[in-house]
Amino acid sequence: MIADQLRNELDVPAKAVIMAEGKFSDLSAKTAKGVIRYSEIFDVVGVVDSTLAGKSASDFMEGDIKDVPIFSSVDDALENREADVLVIGVAPAGGKLPESWVEEIKTAISSGLHIVSGLHYFLGDSEEILEFARSADVKIDVGTENKGADRIKEIGTSKNKKTKKVKIFDLRKPPEFDDLRVATGKTDELDRPKVVLTLGTDCAVGKKTTTYELYREAISRDMDAKWIATGQTGIMIGAHEGAVVDRIPSDFVAGVVEEMIYSLRGSDIVFVEGQGSLTHRAYSGVTLSILHGAWPDAIVMVHDPNRNKREHFPNFDMPDIKKEIEVARKLSADDTEVAAISTWSDGKEIEEDLGIAAANVRKGGRSKLLDAVLEKI
Repeated sequence: MIADQLRNELDVPAKAVIMAEGKFSDLSAKTAKGVIRYSEIFDVVGVVDSTLAGKSASDFMEGDIKDVPIFSSVDDALENREADVLVIGVAPAGGKLPESWVEEIKTAISSGLHIVSGLHYFLGDSEEILEFARSADVKIDVGTENKGADRIKEIGTSKNKKTKKVKIFDLRKPPEFDDLRVATGKTDELDRPKVVLTLGTDCAVGKKTTTYELYREAISRDMDAKWIATGQTGIMIGAHEGAVVDRIPSDFVAGVVEEMIYSLRGSDIVFVEGQGSLTHRAYSGVTLSILHGAWPDAIVMVHDPNRNKREHFPNFDMPDIKKEIEVARKLSADDTEVAAISTWSDGKEIEEDLGIAAANVRKGGRSKLLDAVLEKI
């Protein structure tokens, strides 16, 4: 999987500059902020956002965040910091690559920086970027996961020993077709690890954060714990297994998730990051496939009680959390329960109303949530 590539092909922790142009102060930069806060793969030395240049990442993030300066451009960042990697930290609406970012990526490539991208637009397939690499005498390698791209590997084949070699990691590229399969229940026959899945009432609500915090809490208790990412940010953070499931053909999403759990057999417990929401008209298909592939022993529901509308979808009202819990239970195994609720509030009101343990993982609540999960399983 691509998660292994980052660990094996980069000098971890790699010094990284994050591209978040015009977006670092809002929810669109959740990848950038997740990497800064948690990543075991990258040591972030700078953020690029010309609208916030001169400020620090900590000005826009809660908690104890290290001082990461914000620069006006990649050039500006590299004049002030040494870096190995440019990380694309925002997924623009519609998945398109802003034209102004192309020039910044070219600057990074000409400076010898590797590129890590979670965009729907594959940088390793961009003729403009590849032509630039030729002209700049840079050899581009699109990575071993992206097979069938021999024409790209030939770029920059100069015999000049000083030729820069740059890797492009398009994290959203799905596995090769021969590596895809439908879910078969193969993990049901194992002495498999206990599986805990985070589901949510919306997008950008904290499923990745909750998954990672529960994993870290389990590790602090000397449990043999692992975690699986289903989005690009979790892979950049350093999940043990990961695939960006929204680019995998729908028939095979559950099978890919099942296969990742199978690869971690022997662990005590595996935490699986969910995506979207089971009642979200835009994303429920992916959410349900992850649920069926994970077939969890317990579910942790993630909820922001202060939202009235779906994030980025003003025509969609937020669901009642009771409905989301009911749907999750009906679509899971008969004995699977929503064991806990990870919430942006202090959790007291939700806990009293639903009779389910609720807490904020970012404000000391992860131990309480893991206790509730372990009690259920």
